[in-house]
Amino acid sequence: MPNIRANNIDLYYEENGPADGPVILLVMGLGAQMIAWPDEFIHGLVSKGYRVIHYDNRDVGMSQRMDGAKTPHLVWTMFKARIGLPVRVPYTLGDMAADGIGLLDALGIDKAHVVGASMGGMIVQLMAANHPERTLSMTSIMSSSGKAGLPGARADIQRQFMVKRPPDASREEAVAFGAELVNAFSFPDPARPENAHAEMAAKAFDRGYYPVGTRRQLLAIIADGSRVDRLKTIKVPTLVVHGGADPLVPKEGSEDIARHIQGARLEIIDEMAHDLPPSQVGRMVDLIAGHAKQAH
Repeated sequence: MPNIRANNIDLYYEENGPADGPVILLVMGLGAQMIAWPDEFIHGLVSKGYRVIHYDNRDVGMSQRMDGAKTPHLVWTMFKARIGLPVRVPYTLGDMAADGIGLLDALGIDKAHVVGASMGGMIVQLMAANHPERTLSMTSIMSSSGKAGLPGARADIQRQFMVKRPPDASREEAVAFGAELVNAFSFPDPARPENAHAEMAAKAFDRGYYPVGTRRQLLAIIADGSRVDRLKTIKVPTLVVHGGADPLVPKEGSEDIARHIQGARLEIIDEMAHDLPPSQVGRMVDLIAGHAKQAH
């Protein structure tokens, strides 16, 4: 499908399932393209009768790149945010939430069940808080409330994320780095093919290698800070899912989300880290489809 104009930018999206089915909008995480949603996961939701829409966030994949936007120094921005100084970033998580709502507008969709993973979880939290009239239900996966003091990523993974990837990296270099990073925070699922991470990294490189976009998205996360006060305003039915073995965003992040949203349901999956392991896809489909059906 071609890109579509939404919230004054171009977003690449795809959809599957019946045109008249209830809509599930999938929002992916930091630097990840829409292809990171497993095909089996999408087809599973479609088999439950849902119209499933997923898209590349701004600055990644085949959606619009924010070329020309000033990218502040990452460490300096983190320091300023930590001591409470105002930070200026090219765009915010609120802007990214408005992108998803704009996509619904462009497609003529009044309301949707919104599902987000990692940074996508933060984005759908803001959709539910800022656009409750457009949100049938919300599912936040392996995400966080952003509250200060929550446990952070394992030290070695933090170091990998801070590495500034060159914009002119070769395909071989980019694929090796991407596969190594994802392998570090994924669950060692015996059902996953041995070369799955390298194959996904190769597909992502071929669709659009643009590491500066990932840094700008990370700046948006840093600038957003704690969402606790906004979470307390959410009234839509909420499901919060997290991997018990997550070394990137520890499960305490989702426990804090659920703590601050009235009536939220929390599911911790021990056989999951910061990923959607193949052996847990069916369980995830049942959880999300069941939650959407109950909310609907």
